[in-house]
Amino acid sequence: MVSKLRLRRITERMKEELAILLLQEVSDPRLRGVTVTDVRIDRELAYADIFVSSVEGSERKDEILAGLEHARGFLSRQLAQRVEMRQFPRLRFHWDPTPERAERIEELLKQIQAERAARGEAEEAPEEENEA
Repeated sequence: MVSKLRLRRITERMKEELAILLLQEVSDPRLRGVTVTDVRIDRELAYADIFVSSVEGSERKDEILAGLEHARGFLSRQLAQRVEMRQFPRLRFHWDPTPERAERIEELLKQIQAERAARGEAEEAPEEENEA
């Protein structure tokens, strides 16, 4: 097992290198606009769970995950050369819905705020009429 500090360093380095690879070296059109949102490596260094999302949202989820599966061998080899480790973890790709959820939550909060503002204005209007 690896120390928590070393695991964190490996995780951050892998995330950075993977982002560079996806941006500069992978030519698969299915992987354009893909963002690495998180990398989690187990303490035994057997698996690296890589979470990704895209600007387009989950509409391209299946296409992106298929592209990542197709590029898994290339990505593993490149990462193994860039991130020095005795044993390199097996890459597993997952869709991260967090950015979409955050956007939806923001929309709901704006809607609630607008409804409260409209209600507040409606409640204040009768009081102003009573004062006159």
